[in-house]
Amino acid sequence: MATRSGRRAGTGAGSAVVQTLVAVRRARDFIDRSYADPVELADIAAAAGYSRFHLVRAFQAAYGETPGRYLTRRRVERAQELLRVADLSVTEICHLVGFSSLGSFSSLFTDLVGVSPSRFQRDAHAAGPPLIPGCYILMWSGPHQQSVASRSKRATTEKPDGDGAP
Repeated sequence: MATRSGRRAGTGAGSAVVQTLVAVRRARDFIDRSYADPVELADIAAAAGYSRFHLVRAFQAAYGETPGRYLTRRRVERAQELLRVADLSVTEICHLVGFSSLGSFSSLFTDLVGVSPSRFQRDAHAAGPPLIPGCYILMWSGPHQQSVASRSKRATTEKPDGDGAP
């Protein structure tokens, strides 16, 4: 499709910028969806359709931080919320948000928030509302995708009519 200037639409420099922004947005959305999973730069780059090195440069230019730093910040933000409202230990929350090491979680949390996770939790619980029981958080934090086959095998019951027929 040609524009008034005779150029094809979608082939200019502005188009490349838009394509880059779309790609880094796909990467950021992937991180937001998958922050609790073990995520590697190669996975993020594949979601964006870029090489790892090009993604890091484009992501940093668009958001001011690398994908790895964004992932860490996202995990810490989620940990803050869980520390505020859930009746879970710091270790349980560490693993729920995708960290595999309590030491690195505590160190990164302290660097980003300014206090340790346990101190943050103590302060939040002292002044906050009643806590959500940990069993509810754990029950709803895992994967909930059922296959079509398992959904179709699920039995359904109906209340029988007065004569006993369904």
